[in-house]
Amino acid sequence: MVKKRVIFITDGDLYALRVVEHAAKEIGGRCISQSWGNPSKKSGEELVEMIRKTPHDPVLVMFDDCGFKGEGPGEHAMRYIHKQDDIDVIGAVAVASKTHFAEWTKVHCSMDRYGELTEFGIDKSGIPDLETGRINGDTVYILDELNLPFVVGIGDIGKMAGFDSVEKGAPITVKAIKLILERSDFNESNKRERKNADKQKN
Repeated sequence: MVKKRVIFITDGDLYALRVVEHAAKEIGGRCISQSWGNPSKKSGEELVEMIRKTPHDPVLVMFDDCGFKGEGPGEHAMRYIHKQDDIDVIGAVAVASKTHFAEWTKVHCSMDRYGELTEFGIDKSGIPDLETGRINGDTVYILDELNLPFVVGIGDIGKMAGFDSVEKGAPITVKAIKLILERSDFNESNKRERKNADKQKN
């Protein structure tokens, strides 16, 4: 069974919608446009049906809980999608925000507003934070629990003082998504090499 590759984006306002739709075109994938909403309006079941119906790969899906305390609808939907056997969630773009309630997640790396990678977290403006390997944001704490293969932290999608505007091609968001795809291809390549090595041993 060929699994549908999915990337989670933890932002769902109108800026994010425009940027993620643009990013999907850039990578030859598909954005589930109906996943936008502040907070998220579509259930996990509805989103899974949309993911399965699109012929494109990878699929970008947005989630936003709008500062909802505890586990909100976006996080419920993420959990449901992640459990599906025919869907492979290869990573997430974790978006920093000034959340009312202190939510944070570990990230494998962050990307600042200039497109540079950093081991530190990132703030809403796309400036490196003091914390190493974690960011504060909305709709993010569940990412730790899901243990995704690769999580990239970035500033506020489509904004970051204009550095990620869709008029400029949303370079930071696009670069972060491409980084997740590159890492996924690298992991798959390593898996194939290990399988071949095991076959040769036997």
